Amino acid sequence: MTISQRVNSLISLGKQLTDLTSAEFSYIFEKATSDNPWFTKDNIKTSLAAIRDQYLTQGALEYLVRRYKADDNIVSKKVGLILAGNIPLVGFHDILCCFLIGHVSIIKYSDKDKVLIPFLIKKIIEIDGNAAAYFVTAEKLTAYDAAIATGSNNTATHFRYYFGHVPHIIRQNRNSIAVLSGNETDEQLLDLGQDIFSYFGLGCRNVSKIFVPDGYNLRRLFEILDAFKAIIHHHKYKNNYDYNLALFLLNKENFLHNEMLILKESAQIISRIGSVHYQYYHSMESLTEWLCLHASEIQCIVTSMNIPDVDTVAFGQAQCPSIDTYADGVDTMQFLLGL
Repeated sequence: MTISQRVNSLISLGKQLTDLTSAEFSYIFEKATSDNPWFTKDNIKTSLAAIRDQYLTQGALEYLVRRYKADDNIVSKKVGLILAGNIPLVGFHDILCCFLIGHVSIIKYSDKDKVLIPFLIKKIIEIDGNAAAYFVTAEKLTAYDAAIATGSNNTATHFRYYFGHVPHIIRQNRNSIAVLSGNETDEQLLDLGQDIFSYFGLGCRNVSKIFVPDGYNLRRLFEILDAFKAIIHHHKYKNNYDYNLALFLLNKENFLHNEMLILKESAQIISRIGSVHYQYYHSMESLTEWLCLHASEIQCIVTSMNIPDVDTVAFGQAQCPSIDTYADGVDTMQFLLGL
């Protein structure tokens, strides 16, 4: 396939994701939810809509081709992909980049997501049968020229050893934070709720910690976030919330809580399911110093403030990365072009 044909295939896939109400989609949603109850129908739809609107438009795809001067002279390589499964379709961007350039993806799926990405690949192949040569499913990666592996901090050490003989990108645990000024509107705090609660907070782009200025009124934040109280009706989220609430009580820790969220003052970035950490900041200088010190642990920073020398994301946009926003700040396209 030429790069133009691959772009057109992806654009056609995007058009097929316009209407997600067909019997085919309903079946896939039910199967994915049955395999992994964290993948609710609404969360799958949210992920598909973000992929459709941010990745699979003519404008986005042609922009990426122009930006990297990709053409038909690129020598195809075999790229091993170990995908995460914390939120629906989280590994699709790596597959898209490989396919767009013309590399073959040798894919080891996460046990948590063995339905949704294969479904999208099947749709691409239905659009153009020649695309089948670009996707290989594997339980164990062999005969690859490069690797992109996503996992935990523990597995990252193993991945670096295992893939040390080839060019590689190794991703590990990161979380996202929000910084409040205290002057946010109700609408902005509602949007922050999306950054916290979408996908039950399981994504690396979900906000797990909030910085607030000295004297900030946490009660107001609780009142606004009450709009998301229906999340407690999901049994797995509720089980985690109840467990963590009991754990904090037994440990006699100081925290605030309502019926669906625990707010705990902590210096840590990573928070347990059903909880969010908060920390007071005293000045922009001390905040900026902290952000720089912990940059390797942060996926994105959500705020409406202008923080010097720090890239930020608007409230409500944490889970809507653009096609050229790369996990851990490592340029996937540039990596693949350099093979």
